[in-house]
Amino acid sequence: MRSTRRDFLRSATATAMGLAGLRAAFPNRVFASDGPGARPGGGFGPLVEDPAGLVDLPEGFTYRVLSRAGAEMDDGLLVPGKHDGMAAFRGERGRVILMRNHELEPQMTDLSPYGPKQERLGLVDRARLFDPTPALGGVTAVEFDEDAFAVTRHHMALAGTKRNCAGGPTPWGTWISCEEDVTCRAEGFSMDHGWCFEVPATMDGGLVQPVALRAMGRFYHEAVAVDPRTSIVYLTEDRADGLFYRFLPRVPGRLAEGGTLQALALLDQPSGDTRNLEGLPIIAVGSRTHVRWIDLEDVESLAADDLRHRGFGAGAARFARGEGIWFADGSVYIACTDGGPRGLGQMWRYRPSPAEGSPQEHRHPGSLELWVESLDGSILKNCDNLTVAPWGDVLVCEDGAGNDRVMGITPAGETYPFARNIGSTGECAGVCVSPSGRTVFFNLQEQAVTIAVQGPFPRV
Repeated sequence: MRSTRRDFLRSATATAMGLAGLRAAFPNRVFASDGPGARPGGGFGPLVEDPAGLVDLPEGFTYRVLSRAGAEMDDGLLVPGKHDGMAAFRGERGRVILMRNHELEPQMTDLSPYGPKQERLGLVDRARLFDPTPALGGVTAVEFDEDAFAVTRHHMALAGTKRNCAGGPTPWGTWISCEEDVTCRAEGFSMDHGWCFEVPATMDGGLVQPVALRAMGRFYHEAVAVDPRTSIVYLTEDRADGLFYRFLPRVPGRLAEGGTLQALALLDQPSGDTRNLEGLPIIAVGSRTHVRWIDLEDVESLAADDLRHRGFGAGAARFARGEGIWFADGSVYIACTDGGPRGLGQMWRYRPSPAEGSPQEHRHPGSLELWVESLDGSILKNCDNLTVAPWGDVLVCEDGAGNDRVMGITPAGETYPFARNIGSTGECAGVCVSPSGRTVFFNLQEQAVTIAVQGPFPRV
């Protein structure tokens, strides 16, 4: 009988606590703990060399390349390049809707949705470009037929934004896309950048009217996760000295109506440092600490890119490049790409308070646990985008040196490679799973393609 996700997480925590005990017994040694009880292998078996030289997968799995950069979409625009964060939603007639980010800079005109000379810009209603400078980033909506194993429609959904890195799905059926950028008007743009944007996950229309969610702060946004119970939004910051944030919406499910942005602080260590870098205090794998949340002021931070500095000065904790984040089984899983003494990455687990976001929260505060810390790049290196699959495995993209992979952690606590990018040394990104559990999607950023994988996944 296959273990459930809850069994997996319970087992993983117990093993992690054992590792914490080993650290206490041998304080001068560092243990490789890339996942609680992790070891290479397991999963779906060894990877088989791809004769096409693109993606290695386990035997029995098949992939297809979807909407390669430069292909014409249904709106006449071109599939943009630099595919990044992504999520899968349930569409009509049993189809899947992928909402996909594009981390484009203005100079990347060869990967522009408007063509290398912007010759297709006339197809766009300029009033629906957030920044008509133009900024080339944005979001594409892709409809996928799982039975036909093919794209049926795709179009641009958000445009005129900059360096749309990751984001996250909401329980109410939208995609939050995040700008990993704080370029301002003084630098030659028509608009200040560094915002989150909300995009409906539908194929009903073209470009949305872009609305910057200013109350969610202006900083190097990476990804978001939403607690379906409270509608609280958790946000990561891709900076070596970034913070971990949460947003308390004034009206649940209506983010544009504002709210309160806060930063996480360790209850017993004001201005704490979670990075475990050389020379910093060691936080043991499996250790758990209670937290508090600090209200932030001037969250738009237009005068200077200093929100994280002000938050740290007020007592918030520092993290090493917060990137992927996912909500599952009542917890928030957070990837810090460069954390740990070897800079190979950490994964944290935040357990919200039963009274999360309310005045009674201090009576039963939430807790933060160091769940994974990589000391061996062959097992896991520089974890980035992540998701929890319907059958219980955690899937994690790598963004490190060499041929990056999509790694998995099984309910038994084993790590395994699920896919390896052998076509380039660029990162994997945007891993997500269709609502049916039949298809896993991820992006190869350097090749500017989305990969769809089907095969003998566990049925749930």
